[in-house]
Amino acid sequence: MHLSLSTRVCLIATTLAFAPVGVAVAQDSAMGFFVTSVGPGDGANLGGLDGADAHCQALAEAAGAGGKTWRAYLSTSGDGSVNARDRIGSGPWANAKGVEIAASVEELHTEPNKINKETALDENGNTVKGRGDDPNQHDILTGTQQDGTAFPAGEDRTCSNWTSNGEGSAMVGHHDLIGNPQNINFWNFSHPSRGCSQENLVGTGGAGLFYCFAAN
Repeated sequence: MHLSLSTRVCLIATTLAFAPVGVAVAQDSAMGFFVTSVGPGDGANLGGLDGADAHCQALAEAAGAGGKTWRAYLSTSGDGSVNARDRIGSGPWANAKGVEIAASVEELHTEPNKINKETALDENGNTVKGRGDDPNQHDILTGTQQDGTAFPAGEDRTCSNWTSNGEGSAMVGHHDLIGNPQNINFWNFSHPSRGCSQENLVGTGGAGLFYCFAAN
């Protein structure tokens, strides 16, 4: 069953409204980066970039950081491709606990970066499960190359620009910087997913999560 974008956003907001009391709440003045605590639940079909951005915005609003414009860190492919690095503003960005993860776009994409399991928190300030946890959810959807740019034309690593929950593949990063046997463990670039369905994303160590940045 495919739900409309507006329905999906309403469901997310309703679910978060009944989150347990005591969950850490981000402050508008501090948080500018988070990993989504949940994905839309339809594999890599995020409703395109607009749907992914709306998901970021809904999660941020539920966490008390809705006074900013939030963008998903995702690239697209094909004609008019979009680079993830060009969508997220200029920085600086801090996580829900006020720890700066990058001062600029350039710093965000250079080594060593400050995104790791300790700093790549969700919107509520919680640690995202990684390699060695149950379940492992360290595969974070990005669709990007290591420098934050889109893949060349003809090489789709975005599950049809974030509209497919079936055939295809998406590039993922490892927020915990471990797990790829070839030692390709960048926060935004590690390996392609097995497929685009929720089952396939889970099967390679993910949950359909992605990064969100405050663009203003």
